[in-house]
Amino acid sequence: MAENEREAISALLQYLENRSDVDFFSNGPLRSLLTLVYSENIDLQRSAALAFAEITEKDVREVNRDVLEPILILLQSNDTEVQRAACGALGNLAVNNENKVLIAEMGGIEPLIRQMMSPNIEVQCNAVGCITNLATQDENKTKIAKSGALIPLTKLAKSKDIRVQRNATGALLNMTHSFENRQELVNAGAVPVLVSLLSSEDADVQYYCTTALSNIAVDEQNRKKLAATEPKLVSQLVGLMDSPSPRVQCQATLALRNLASDSGYQVDIVRAGGLPHLVQLLTCNHQPLVLAAVACIRNISIHPLNEALIIEAGFLKPLVTLLDYNELEEIQCHAISTLRNLAASSERNRLALLNAGAVEKCKELVLKVPLSVQLEISACFAILALADDLKPKLYESHIIDVLIPLTFSDNGEVCGNSAAALANLCSRVSNEHEDYILDNWTQPNEGIYGFLIRFLRSGSATFEHIALWTILQLLESNNSEIQSLIKENESILSGIKSLSESQQQGGAVTNNNELNDFDDPKIELFNLTQQILQILG
Repeated sequence: MAENEREAISALLQYLENRSDVDFFSNGPLRSLLTLVYSENIDLQRSAALAFAEITEKDVREVNRDVLEPILILLQSNDTEVQRAACGALGNLAVNNENKVLIAEMGGIEPLIRQMMSPNIEVQCNAVGCITNLATQDENKTKIAKSGALIPLTKLAKSKDIRVQRNATGALLNMTHSFENRQELVNAGAVPVLVSLLSSEDADVQYYCTTALSNIAVDEQNRKKLAATEPKLVSQLVGLMDSPSPRVQCQATLALRNLASDSGYQVDIVRAGGLPHLVQLLTCNHQPLVLAAVACIRNISIHPLNEALIIEAGFLKPLVTLLDYNELEEIQCHAISTLRNLAASSERNRLALLNAGAVEKCKELVLKVPLSVQLEISACFAILALADDLKPKLYESHIIDVLIPLTFSDNGEVCGNSAAALANLCSRVSNEHEDYILDNWTQPNEGIYGFLIRFLRSGSATFEHIALWTILQLLESNNSEIQSLIKENESILSGIKSLSESQQQGGAVTNNNELNDFDDPKIELFNLTQQILQILG
């Protein structure tokens, strides 16, 4: 050994004896380490690498280039011991966000890729662990994706060593948070490996793979590729919904939720036996699992073929119960959206919803829930009110009592949904249920009459159209008492005449009284006013 190397070793030993009081990343200690790093003596290089590994394990903080450079030099070594310790030291420092950026800027990714391909398991494990840490930083993800790291990472995900496997699948997961990187990952052949590892006995590996696949399934083109190449994926994910690990359960359910953005998968999940698992998760005590399950069933319920099967599987009562889930409005939104989907196409389904207490619960909650939930409930009311078979039940539930206040909402969508529901309830009113219209004519909040006046004067073509259509329905009813409410009301009559005149002045009709086809909303409004005025004589 050269004299300066002997001095460096002696000084380093003293520093290590008093390590709690020594800053190894500056001045004397760092100079001593540098002397060993640049030595031609492999034993001294090993000592330097081991010292860096030991120091960084206990002292992780932001460092500068002077600290990282010698570690990156050690990373170039052909010696397995030096490689292992240098990768470990760099991985330790890569826990710090600032260090992650600097390591990549200084070219640390390329030597790590070379070390990932080492025949030595320990070197592989530390190198992949460092890449995993670097890949949690957004700037680094693209660099890693374009560096050629994904193919060796995919290969190491199949390693027989569970530590290497965990690190590799963790790194692949970290690469799935942007569209571009997901495409790189798919192109690198990672998907079949991730799917095969769903059957791993290790909960960490299962978690990383289910989460990565869930992220990959966000993209439509990836879902199509998965549907074409991975026929067992759905059944494997359905099986994982029964995992003893809640986080694996949750990610498997979220992966199915993302897949169920496509109609084919909506049917496949039901065929694979997913419904019993989902209905059970809706009633568990773990909020993330409840959210994942209700979001999944919401997507599955979009497919008409699934509606009756979902109801038969016992979802209605849990979904109605979730409407009270005040801790997280997203759960409430998915629950009511699912109920709305189930009500869309079948009289039997609508009656089942009613019998499960869905309408009564929505009516009870709608005026006090957050806006996002109110939007979903008002949309559900609009769907339900379209069904003639359900109207008597809706009248009897006194739903008009909440629809009228909702038409005052500052949110145009809530206002429009509620007005549409109210308008549908005013069409084809039977003599048996006329009292519900008459009782709500001026109450609450000035009732149906006030709603009509406000919408006629709103200046919104959509709202004007709803008001006119409602008036037309009331006039076309066979009930003289309801008809007279319109015919004898000067405010409503003047509002109709004003709209008729404004459409003519605005160009809805030409001088020879022909319709102008270039302005459809105005034409429609003009047509409605003419129909009404003709009935009124």
